[in-house]
Amino acid sequence: MTIAGLWLTDFRCFRDAHVEPDPEGLTVLRGPNGAGKTSVLEAVAWLATQRSMRAAPRDVLVRMGAERGIVRAKLLREGREQWIEAEIPRSGSARTYLNRAAARRRSELVDALQVTVFSPDDLHLVQGGPAGRRDYLDDVLADGSARLDSLRTEVERILRQRGALLRQAGGRPDPTATASLDVWDSRLAVAGTALADARQALADELAPVVSSAYEGLANNGEPVALRYRRSWTGDLGRSLEASRPEDLRRQMTSVGPHRDDVDIYIGARPVRTIASQGEQRSVALALRLATHELRGRAASEPPVLLLDDVFSELDTRRSEALVELLPPGQVLLTTAVDPPPQVHPGRVVEVDGGTLLPAGCT
Repeated sequence: MTIAGLWLTDFRCFRDAHVEPDPEGLTVLRGPNGAGKTSVLEAVAWLATQRSMRAAPRDVLVRMGAERGIVRAKLLREGREQWIEAEIPRSGSARTYLNRAAARRRSELVDALQVTVFSPDDLHLVQGGPAGRRDYLDDVLADGSARLDSLRTEVERILRQRGALLRQAGGRPDPTATASLDVWDSRLAVAGTALADARQALADELAPVVSSAYEGLANNGEPVALRYRRSWTGDLGRSLEASRPEDLRRQMTSVGPHRDDVDIYIGARPVRTIASQGEQRSVALALRLATHELRGRAASEPPVLLLDDVFSELDTRRSEALVELLPPGQVLLTTAVDPPPQVHPGRVVEVDGGTLLPAGCT
């Protein structure tokens, strides 16, 4: 899958901009900080995921003074042309259309456009709390399976319902509340176990690919290990039953897939607490490269790889190693500094002040 053309109207700092990335190789978006380079990648990511890769509220995506932003792309997949368009109002519901038909779920867009995004914020995958690592796994699962996307949504719904019931009980459940908890516990036991099983299988599949990517970046001979850690042992239904008194007292669900984590190690060292900043950045990038490889294996064509300001976060040796590791397919890369001399982009676009110009234009 490739992006043949991208149009931005009233999106972020862009009033009206158009770019045609290199269809099969690397496009470098070059410009000073604050010029809008990341916004171009954000627009592409929105088309694929229907959310901001920077977790930005929707209203800031709309250019100041405008009521709505529009992002539109012409896609090519296996020689077939498709169009995808997102309408992002400052208030109200955003809409995404695939070949002029409304797309109501993210899974509907997967066959048309998949992206893998790396940004400096990805350091939170190794430095931050468990939620970011759970979301990372869930996003990969959702991109690969509409069923697993629905399963994640179902688990979230059950947890909201159970949490509301715990708060309503106020620590003193009557028989009606107890019966309702029994129902929600049964549902959470089934759906939560299925989601945890899928996450664990994915972590096991990712582990050797992450380790290989990290070795290519760091060249230090130490393997990377991923270990999915559940917040319960044995049967989830029994764990929910055992934790119910404490859950009622605290008015929250203390065990389940929403409390799980992924432990990441370099050799025997926990990455989150012992690894250096350079090692942590390399692991975060290796996670994204591994995700990209797995998605490419499952698809007839590789996803689009979006690399935001990656060279500013890596030393010279790791930057050169990344160039060697760039996978086949379309890559969009932003940089405010000169890329390593080994980089040979198919296209360079100058970004400044809300304009996109091929290098050499005035």
